[in-house]
Formats: sequence, C-alpha cells, structure tokens
Amino acid sequence: MSSTRMIKANGVELFVREAGQGPLVVLCHGWPELSYSWRHQIPALAEAGFHVVAPDMRGYGQSAAPLDVNAYSIFDTVGDLVGLVQALGETKAMVVGHDWGAPVAWHAALFRPDIFTAVAGLSVPPPFRGRGKPLDLLRQGGVTNFYWQYFQTPGVAEAELERDVARTMRIVLGGRGLADPTAAMFVQEGKGFLGHAGADEPLPGWLSEADLAYFTEAFRKSGFRGGLNWYRNIDRNWELTAPWQDAQIHQPSLFIAGSKDAVITGLIGAKRVNELERVLPNLKRKLIIEGAGHWVQQERPEEVNAALVTFLKESAAQ
Repeated sequence: MSSTRMIKANGVELFVREAGQGPLVVLCHGWPELSYSWRHQIPALAEAGFHVVAPDMRGYGQSAAPLDVNAYSIFDTVGDLVGLVQALGETKAMVVGHDWGAPVAWHAALFRPDIFTAVAGLSVPPPFRGRGKPLDLLRQGGVTNFYWQYFQTPGVAEAELERDVARTMRIVLGGRGLADPTAAMFVQEGKGFLGHAGADEPLPGWLSEADLAYFTEAFRKSGFRGGLNWYRNIDRNWELTAPWQDAQIHQPSLFIAGSKDAVITGLIGAKRVNELERVLPNLKRKLIIEGAGHWVQQERPEEVNAALVTFLKESAAQ
C-alpha cells in the first residue's frame, strides 16, 4: 500500500506518495500532471523491491508553489530532489522523469552523479545545450506561435486554462482528435492553447472519469501558475547550465517514449532521439512503444513498468 505525507526539502514543502522498501527510486511528473500520474508505477516498483517516492513537484498539487517566477529554475527543481533524498535519510537514489520531470531527472544525474546513480527519462530526450537560448532560436527560425512562447507572459495562459479546469484537463490529457498531434503545440491566433480541440470526445481507455476528476480538482485548487512558471525559466535554464556545455551523463540510462508522442516526432525531438548516445554513453535501452502517445506511463503501464523494473534492478545491482 502506498501512503502520502508532506516532506520539507530544499526550503519547500513537498507532498509525496510513497511505497515499498529497498533502493530509493524518485519519480518526477510533468505538465500538467501530479504524483498521481505514477499511480500504475508506484505499486509495481514497490512490489519489485524498491522504495518509491513520487512528489507533487514544486508548483503543483499539494506541494509549495513559490510566487517568484525565478523559483522554478532547473537548479531549484533539481535542488528539491537532492533535498528530498536527504530528508528521506538516504545518500543515493535512482531517478525517473516524464515530460518536464525528464529534464529534472537528466539534470539531477548531470549535476549530482554522486547521488543519482541511474536515470530514466520518458518522452523528453536528455539535454542537448544548443547554440543559443531556446526562445531566441524559435524567433530566429520564424516561429512565433509555439506553445512555449504563448506560456511566457504571466496571466495569459493561466486565464485560459483556469476558465474551465475540467474542460482544460479533458482536452490536454484526454484529447485524441488530432490527425497530427504536433498541431497542438502551435497556438492559432485568437484561439489560445486549447483552440485546436473539442472537449466532447470520449476519454481514451487509459484515463477514467475518476482519474480526470482527481486531476481537475487538484488544478482547481492550485491553479496553473506554478506549472507554467517552469516554462518561464526555459531561457534562464539555458544560461544557468553553461558550465555543462557538451557534458555527458555517464550513469546507466534508459529512454522510453511513445511512437505517436509529438515531443519526439516534432520540432526538435526526432533528431535528439537519434542522437541519445551523444549525451548518454551508458544508454542501456531506447524503448519506443508503438502506438503510444505522450502520457506513456499512464497509457501503457505494463510495458513501461516492465522496462523500468528491469533497468532499475540491473542498475541497483551494479
């Protein structure tokens, strides 16, 4: 059985779900998600012999959401993981991240190899620190309507997403009506982030009405500002990570994504997935799950769990 508690780490209160005993595994969710997104992984990993801890990341759910936009840099989010490991009385952990949680997991492994002994990233490839700030590069490439850009101005996306939280979550998590899923990443003039989709479609089989109600209630309470502030640090993160230009992650690593995930088929992703070994010389496996979309650990839990258990057991034994 999993339990929940509040843990103070890195100066903030984090809500965590926790289960099992054994080597520590920390699970980092993405946007707009919660520790609940790992509901299929927590019991499976605990049963496989791990101490599993999944926080609501800073800005989300029941965890602290600092008001300052600058409190959401990659140093702050990785710092939360370092503090969490210490607060749990441990010195080592393996780390798994999905979506925005993946860059946190990759950077945790990059910044603190002494703590994070193995790393798995879902959906988002490891950091390739490019030749300039990401938002500058988009503009220079003539792109002005990518969702990262729409999320920059405080208050704009919040107002749209919070207008009808149930509709927002139904579209973002459950929306399936796009022949080209990358289309959802571009904001049409005057239509907002959700303009591409209707909310009247049936939910996909992996997302129940009860699941959706849980996410909806949590975001009704917290709002979306905390999560959106992560996007408002994209360029700043590029500046902060200058010391790690061209650095590699040498720990055992695993990459998992769905074949229909717009992150790996879209603007930047496909090239990065083909070049994983540049950053991950100790990549154990690249698993692309045929037919799966972006919410891969919720959509295809059996395959994700099997890959994680194998990887984590092998890494723990080293």
